[in-house]
Amino acid sequence: MKILFIHQNFPAQFVHLAPALAALGHEVLALGTRDETSVLHGVRYCTYPFGEQPKENAPWGAFTKGLQGRLARADAVAAALQRLKSQGIAPEVVIAHSGWGEAFHAKSVFPNARLLVYAEYFYGTAGGDVGFDPEFSQPGLASAQKSAINNLHLMQALVNADSAVSPTEFQRAQHPQELQSKISVIHDGIDTRRFAPNPAAWVQLGRTGLTLRVQDEVITFVARQLEPYRGYHTFMRALPQLLQSRPRARVVIVGGDGASYGPAAPQGTSWKNVFLDEVKADMDMGRVHFVGRVPHDTLKQLLQVSTVHVYLTYPFVLSWSLLEAMSMGCLVVASDTAPVREVIRDGHNGLLTDFFDPTALAARVADAIENRLAMAALKDRARQTIVDRFDLQGVCLPKALQWALGHGAEVAAPRQHTPPG
Repeated sequence: MKILFIHQNFPAQFVHLAPALAALGHEVLALGTRDETSVLHGVRYCTYPFGEQPKENAPWGAFTKGLQGRLARADAVAAALQRLKSQGIAPEVVIAHSGWGEAFHAKSVFPNARLLVYAEYFYGTAGGDVGFDPEFSQPGLASAQKSAINNLHLMQALVNADSAVSPTEFQRAQHPQELQSKISVIHDGIDTRRFAPNPAAWVQLGRTGLTLRVQDEVITFVARQLEPYRGYHTFMRALPQLLQSRPRARVVIVGGDGASYGPAAPQGTSWKNVFLDEVKADMDMGRVHFVGRVPHDTLKQLLQVSTVHVYLTYPFVLSWSLLEAMSMGCLVVASDTAPVREVIRDGHNGLLTDFFDPTALAARVADAIENRLAMAALKDRARQTIVDRFDLQGVCLPKALQWALGHGAEVAAPRQHTPPG
């Protein structure tokens, strides 16, 4: 079978599925924009050019700038698909992420192909991210209009799709009820053999030369970008109290200085600095370590030595880092928000706290550290949760292969080499 993947940042969520299909003997092609990408065994990778920027003076101005960009990208992908078609390539299955407009014209170019969509998120639904945090909300009609425009290409892809997949029940439920019957819930999967506890683990913080080990008192916080969507502001506001109550603790913060999901910080600064400036005079900055974005193997070592891992999020896309941390037996203190509640049951395999309450967060983390030996059962159950429900080879990849090849297919996941972090 000929299978085509489309994702601007390929391999992204398809890092396991694409080579697994190739290993089963299917002809797998991927289309993206990155000039360099991880080499996946058996997968032929092609790029499509995309550089057109929406015009600021277009109708409705900046309000529809994002939509204009997605339509421009849809045209770029359509042109690339036409070129593939002219070369005699006719995929039987097209698998695309619904974001960015890349799936927009897939059925127009390849009408006989099954279109499968990765339906990651749908904006503005009750109980979701929009309006969740009053400190950064934009209430009223403008917010609803923005969500509606952000959803146009997502809805169009899902309407055209033969089938779709979301990684959590919460993310599936955010989509229109009329279309949810198309969506299966299949997580991307966690390599539980790679992300496993290691009582002998250690990590060196390159910028300081500091070496941390399992027996040290280490509090970790990880996000792609240090921004309100991932609770960075709540975490920082908890630190003065937390560091005062735990005088031997060190805090390691992983993440970039930009904004991936929410609005950008005020011009000339970053959310990292906005909230650091708010609290730094009240705490010992010698015990707070910002390490930026780190290689995945370094992140693994850091989580393996973590005493308590803090994960906070709006009701939004669930981060791989949470599940990887649980797979490594971390003691997790997390926000009591969807979709975290799908994975963590308070007092069973982790601890939950109010997203908006830094005082409660500080107290919960301090108590967890104080009683770390008594928390061993929670850590064991955290790992078991991931092994039972999110294991790549045993649970998620077989389901994803069945989804990709047709629900009637009987598929066993081939064993793969772990891709580079």
